[in-house]
Amino acid sequence: MAIIKPFKGIRPPKDLIEQVASRPYDVLNSEEARAEAEGNEKSLYHIIKPEIDFPSGKNEHDEDVYLKAAENFKKFQEKGWLVQDKKEQYYVYAQTMNGRTQYGLCVCAYVDDYMTGKIKKHELTRRDKEEDRMKHVRVNNANIEPVFFAYKHNDELDAIVAKVCASKPEYDFVAPDGFGHHFWVIDDDATIKRITEIFAEIPSMYIADGHHRSAAAALVGDEKRRQNPNHKGDEEYNYFLAVCFPDNQLNIIDYNRVVKDLNGLTDEEFLSKLSENFTVQEKGAEIYKPCKLHNFSLYLGGKWYSLTAKPGTYNDADPIGVLDVTVSSNLILDKILGIKDLRSDKRIDFVGGIRGLGELKKRVDSGEMKVALALYPVTMQQIIDIADSGNIMPPKTTWFEPKLRSGLVIHKLI
Repeated sequence: MAIIKPFKGIRPPKDLIEQVASRPYDVLNSEEARAEAEGNEKSLYHIIKPEIDFPSGKNEHDEDVYLKAAENFKKFQEKGWLVQDKKEQYYVYAQTMNGRTQYGLCVCAYVDDYMTGKIKKHELTRRDKEEDRMKHVRVNNANIEPVFFAYKHNDELDAIVAKVCASKPEYDFVAPDGFGHHFWVIDDDATIKRITEIFAEIPSMYIADGHHRSAAAALVGDEKRRQNPNHKGDEEYNYFLAVCFPDNQLNIIDYNRVVKDLNGLTDEEFLSKLSENFTVQEKGAEIYKPCKLHNFSLYLGGKWYSLTAKPGTYNDADPIGVLDVTVSSNLILDKILGIKDLRSDKRIDFVGGIRGLGELKKRVDSGEMKVALALYPVTMQQIIDIADSGNIMPPKTTWFEPKLRSGLVIHKLI
């Protein structure tokens, strides 16, 4: 069962939401955050990217940067830019992209569920990134940004959310990136109780996006529990902030690759080697997008190609072997191009599908890269299958869009 609880959210007054809300800390660098926050003292970047309050070039991992985050968090509350709700409640957070809306529930997830694997992950985390977020949680004594969870959809929860969203939202705005953000407060006691009961019948939740934030939040909660001689189990630090979406509403887009060279091969030799495991079809100058699982798009020498993996080169019965990222990594990147480690090899880069396949063409045509490979996106069911089997996805497999906007609601650990 998934244990969740309502919480007293800390959030901006209605008239300040667009000034406070920001993109997540990990989708932009310090200078981009500095530019986006310019002239706006209320931007959440002052808390989640506090290095922007120092001269350019400041190391974001310096101790005084973390302390600045806490100072700014306190300042935002003192000035009334962030205000804590008086009652424990749930919230609905909906996002609209390209005319399509997905509806999530803002809840507090249980630290023990993460530690025991009821909250399931599909990616490995790096200790240095965990520690960075742990410092941020510790110094603020709060989960400033939520993590992005999925759960197997439930008809009764869908009906509850639909009823809530029939009323006027608390927040309703379009961010500079063109995505819509809508937010409702659930303060009815009977509804709150029923949401908690329904989640108690859901066996697992799945981390969709935010593996490092999830790990950091859970580890700090566990740390506080061990450090408290009077620990009872109902303290706020036993829970962390998550937005939970039904699996059938989520949109995963492609995550593509660009490579600097052909590992000493000519274009013709490279295409010839590809034909050993793929049916290769030239598509010309018009952008070609993969049309189904095990079909790939290749851009090389001003031309697009369709690559279809031949039977026997993939294993549809294996949750990892079925993935096109596995097929392409094994048969193209490793076998032909000699790229063994996607995490560390400097010859390869990754491009989120939100940028479109035109971005792949641009980077090859510029001469920066030699070849581009576009993959058919993974499905939410594939992620669930992998998480349920205890496996881990290969690096750079999933790209969720839209990203959660930060600053709509915050959870204090005290």
